[in-house]
Amino acid sequence: MLYSEKVMDHFEHPRNVGEIENADGVGQVGNPKCGDIMKMYLKIDDGVITDVKFKTFGCGSAIATSSMATELIMGKRVEEALQLTNAAVAEALDGLPGYKMHCSVLAEEAIKAALADYYQRQGLPVPEACKLPCEDEHGHGSCCCG
Repeated sequence: MLYSEKVMDHFEHPRNVGEIENADGVGQVGNPKCGDIMKMYLKIDDGVITDVKFKTFGCGSAIATSSMATELIMGKRVEEALQLTNAAVAEALDGLPGYKMHCSVLAEEAIKAALADYYQRQGLPVPEACKLPCEDEHGHGSCCCG
């Protein structure tokens, strides 16, 4: 089977879909080569992620990785969520085909973009761990970030 049962489950029954009104952090990223777009919304209280929602336009793997990423950071401290890697997302889904690993990268980047937005809204410096590979020193995306 090309996709694990967990990938199929998160694709067919995605968790945490939607938007958060008055979110504390919102991040959107996309991949111009495949057309996937992910938007993450965070609610953070006392440094803990108390709610997270996503909206993803993309393939089944993009939806599954978005869903899993939200589950992995729910209830975590912001500092813990910053440590989320695309490899951890893929591993939690029992793997992805190699040509779909970019979806797990987008999930990681969407979380980091939302956390960067949170820090900016708080008037705090954005940690290096939040910065995406395509951002300039001002936090503006040059290749894939919205």
